[in-house]
Amino acid sequence: MSLRYSQSGFRYLLFAKPYGVLSQFTRPEGSQASTQTLADYIAMPNIYPVGRLDRDSEGLLLLTDDGRLAQRLIHPRYGHPRTYWAQVEGIPTDRALQALRRGVLIQGQPTRPAQADLLNPQPTLAERDPPIRYRAAIPTTWIQLTLREGRNRQVRRMTAAVGFPTLRLIRVGLGPLTLSGLDWGTFRHLTPEEITSLKQLVMQVK
Repeated sequence: MSLRYSQSGFRYLLFAKPYGVLSQFTRPEGSQASTQTLADYIAMPNIYPVGRLDRDSEGLLLLTDDGRLAQRLIHPRYGHPRTYWAQVEGIPTDRALQALRRGVLIQGQPTRPAQADLLNPQPTLAERDPPIRYRAAIPTTWIQLTLREGRNRQVRRMTAAVGFPTLRLIRVGLGPLTLSGLDWGTFRHLTPEEITSLKQLVMQVK
């Protein structure tokens, strides 16, 4: 895919990160040769992921060479929304969902209030490779969580704290951006309208 620049001269990409891919372009020293990085999918110099998704998480990853925008997106002060679908073990109760909405303790610190709801209807997604673990006697449920902070493994720690461990995690939204229309392992350039919406989002906090 050819390089494409916005009117500002910066590049903005959305990538649908598959499971098992590291959110970086270089393979860590000592890692297995089969370890995949962003370089296996994106051949573009001097562009960097904004934040990260863990190796065992999937979904939307924004990449850009706009350093000012990236700094605002990752700084805790600005608290832009990040939306996730989490497939959890069991069926979360109203009490558990209310706890997620209020905030739970993670490593001794409370999380900010979040939006947390059962997905209805439950999404039908292609099975992950490798598949999640299944227990015949315990159902799984998809919930949607929208957070305004990005602490380490936050969604997994939040659902575990209320008794419903996360089995599969997909980031489906980042501010005004969504995963819609992207297949796993593919990327696209942001539209001018998306770039404008993203900049308006991060400029709301002075």
